[in-house]
Amino acid sequence: MKELVSKRIKSARVLARKSLRELSEDIKNLVSHNAIQKYENAKMMPDSKVLLALSNALGVKPDYFFMPYNVDVSHIEFRKNSKLPKKYVDALKEEVRDHVSRYLEVENYLQLSSSFQNPIADMVINDGEDLEIAVNKLLTDWKIGYNALPNVIDLLEYNEIKVVEIDAQDGFDGLSGWVNSQIPVIVINKKYSVERKRFTALHELGHLLLNFNSDLSRKDVERFCHRFAGAVLIPQETFYKEFGKIRSNISINELIAVKEVYGISIQALMARARALHVINESAYKRFCIEVNKKPNLKMEIGYGNFKGNESSYRFKQLLFRAVSEDAISLSKAANLSNQKLAAFRDEYIEI
Repeated sequence: MKELVSKRIKSARVLARKSLRELSEDIKNLVSHNAIQKYENAKMMPDSKVLLALSNALGVKPDYFFMPYNVDVSHIEFRKNSKLPKKYVDALKEEVRDHVSRYLEVENYLQLSSSFQNPIADMVINDGEDLEIAVNKLLTDWKIGYNALPNVIDLLEYNEIKVVEIDAQDGFDGLSGWVNSQIPVIVINKKYSVERKRFTALHELGHLLLNFNSDLSRKDVERFCHRFAGAVLIPQETFYKEFGKIRSNISINELIAVKEVYGISIQALMARARALHVINESAYKRFCIEVNKKPNLKMEIGYGNFKGNESSYRFKQLLFRAVSEDAISLSKAANLSNQKLAAFRDEYIEI
């Protein structure tokens, strides 16, 4: 029991991005930071008064500290991102660990086995043409088709990729990595626009799926992941149908109309037009100059919005299914959903 509580205290503290001293101050120095460290090292066991204070300071329910780890989520490795400080990455890892462990636990209750397969793992990306071919194969193997994607996050989770939305600091778009070297995970900032979330999720998918030629630079890899995201949102042949193959210019009205249907930003559409040689470099530069002159255009405020939604529903659907099949109780489902029982009961409608 002491070992379990110690792990839970440390997990909640790291998730809250608090130092030992900060946590001690938050509980009005009820115990010292040295005592909290001893709790985390399983050298001491906090009493009920301390546990209640810790739960309030860390934003978790008191029974969180006694919840067993039913699923082993021991190793999380993100792709390198030098912009994020270690403290922030550690907090991200705890958030991912918590989310994925809950997700896997409900899958276990339903006896669902998941095994991720990368359909384009054997395709080496040397240039843009290779990338377009890889995207077409992915769309075929995942049975996506060439129409607008209604919900990218749902699509990824349906294909065994766990997506975690977080309240992140400005400047953080997304990150991707692997849990236990087997489960792909994508983290995105929930604060951003729907179009930006969709593009970021697919950019990170590119990092997970694409097998790049080792001679490509890091800058080239980022550029190809951008192109990959645009290509999944609006494939080459679909783009030609919407805009044609050769254009001297593309109007803002056309771009807004396509943005609202396909959920891809105006700027990403123009980058796609340049990559597919629909417009030349000169036309693209003129567009970039215009964007930089108009802050609202740069932020795409007042320039259309995607009509669809972009959220994950699968986890909650699995919880409802588990309750309906008597695999878990309403109380257990509320715990896995990190909700109060009354709130979860209000969402769950039994027929």
